[in-house]
Amino acid sequence: MSNIDFVELTRYAKSFTGLTPDKEALLQQLGPAVVPGLSEVTDKFYATLQQIPKAAVFLEGRVEHLKRTHAKWLESLFTGPYDDQYAQKMYEVGNVHVKVNLPVEFMSGGMTLIQSELLPVLAGACDNDAGRLAAAASAVTSIVGFSLLVMQESYQTGKLAEELEKFLAISGMSRTLFNNLAAAYGK
Repeated sequence: MSNIDFVELTRYAKSFTGLTPDKEALLQQLGPAVVPGLSEVTDKFYATLQQIPKAAVFLEGRVEHLKRTHAKWLESLFTGPYDDQYAQKMYEVGNVHVKVNLPVEFMSGGMTLIQSELLPVLAGACDNDAGRLAAAASAVTSIVGFSLLVMQESYQTGKLAEELEKFLAISGMSRTLFNNLAAAYGK
């Protein structure tokens, strides 16, 4: 992971997801009103996942631990900062998903579920002001998209590394020989 430029990845992810300083400020302004409702979002999220047979397999015996981790992450959506350290944490989350062989579609599906569960909490925090709710939903879409983009980046890198290791094992090629061939091919 040391060769990842998290400053650049953060810049890229923010530009791609529209996570602007105004949206970041709005998320943090909403935090005090939203954070108390996040445990319900986490509970509903995991209740839904447990009803999906392909997802439930990944949860067995781990739900309470995962809920605690999930709740901390949800809170971070409304407390920030949304910087290169945040990107690095999301990258590491993606790596964990790779290690447990979580199908990639679970990440995007999960983010969709989370956003759906956040909407009523946001509505309450915005006192049902449609304009403020629209801005809040847009900000949440941006930070959740940012998180997903970074996790998928690490997922892609992790899966490629796994495939390379399989190739090296099957072919009997050493990492040094592969690196030398790759360097020669790149010239």
